[in-house]
Amino acid sequence: MMDCNKGAKNKNMSRRDFMGAAAAVAAFTIVPRHVLGGAGNTPPSEKLNIAAIGAGGRGADDLSGVESQNIVALCDVDEKQAAGTFKRYPNAKQYRDFRKMLDKQKEIDAVIVSTPDHVHAIATITAIKMGKHVYCEKPLTHTIYEARKVAEAAREHKVATQMGIQGHSGEGIRLLCKWIWDGAIGLVREVHTWTDRPKGWWPQGVGRPQDKPLVPSTLDWDLWLGPAPYRPYHPAYVPFKWRGWWDFGTGPLGDMGIHNSSPIFRALKLGYPTSVEVVSQEGCNEETGPTKSIVRYEFPARGDMPPVTMMWYDGGNMPPRPEELEQDRKLGDNDGGSLFVGDKGKILAPGWCAESPRIIPEEKMKQYKLPPKTIPRSPGHYEEWIEACKGGKPTTANFDFAGPLTEVLLLGNIAVRTGQKLYWDGPKMASTNVTEAGRYVHCPYREGWTL
Repeated sequence: MMDCNKGAKNKNMSRRDFMGAAAAVAAFTIVPRHVLGGAGNTPPSEKLNIAAIGAGGRGADDLSGVESQNIVALCDVDEKQAAGTFKRYPNAKQYRDFRKMLDKQKEIDAVIVSTPDHVHAIATITAIKMGKHVYCEKPLTHTIYEARKVAEAAREHKVATQMGIQGHSGEGIRLLCKWIWDGAIGLVREVHTWTDRPKGWWPQGVGRPQDKPLVPSTLDWDLWLGPAPYRPYHPAYVPFKWRGWWDFGTGPLGDMGIHNSSPIFRALKLGYPTSVEVVSQEGCNEETGPTKSIVRYEFPARGDMPPVTMMWYDGGNMPPRPEELEQDRKLGDNDGGSLFVGDKGKILAPGWCAESPRIIPEEKMKQYKLPPKTIPRSPGHYEEWIEACKGGKPTTANFDFAGPLTEVLLLGNIAVRTGQKLYWDGPKMASTNVTEAGRYVHCPYREGWTL
């Protein structure tokens, strides 16, 4: 997003703090549409008017999840990337600049933000301040400071929110939580989570290209850069390769790290860590993240749960294979996975925990007496958000959950960039021992862009 590359006593975060004002938000049910971000007094049972900021790529998939509503506006800086979406929704008005779209179309009730990471916060907070409900892809923001401000704005304006961690609405995460809370593997003091990204997905450990090809006529490069410092156009950044560049993306931690850690945070009721450090890394430089890394997080005790260590692996790094896992079974899946280590056993969950976790070995899983399903089930990730926009209960991945989760995962990137163990004061967004870390918490925007 911006050029961030140069560069007390720890306070435990309670479950109530971490989840923010979710309980308070749950108090509203059906209220006038104008309070919920719509126009006039249209009954909330009617269809929402939804706009997309980032209509190509991931945005197209997100729009398909809300097609039961009215798709009234589409915004994308790349006409070629968004061409298929423009064709799919011919009645939606088309824009390049989301600020003009939001100013012009007052009937918009809700917005989907599916841009590169560096535009998430500005697009999201602009919509929130106008009273629009927001669905934002993960990670919620590009910096820790932005995540804090976006969550605060959503709470202040009382809009319905959801971050794009689709597995969070699935059955797997509910089973995982129930089993952990039931004591299926005893007290958990160690958890491992991993992904193969960026390997084979996008480049990292590379330098800035020196040639300056012409900008495609279908792309507004200045708008694509948004708040990031100016640099010449190059296909090394777009349409998807931006994820590994520090100015635009957040690497594997902001991608699959958010997905795979979400079940961990919910099941173990995690808040801010006391420390984070990079155990190993290869290829990190001032332009892009490492080709592979291992990061260790230390979390304090929470209620009746003991302190826990969370280990993150990417780029092909993997945790030790548990001896309990049968030889013919894979450790995780194509999206990675998570391994919970308790004092009475282990649980293996697939990437996102999208499918059912399993106690290992399978023989032990079969012996476990399953507890009753008492956690409310979801109608679907997008359906949750639609219902919340119309006055229903808050979503499971609302910004009170997504904001702190994003803060913690992005803290891992700061450890990678400083190369030092950081003792962390979560509420203050500051390292108590490494001053240099502060330069990566947030950085200035390019002129003309503000939160």
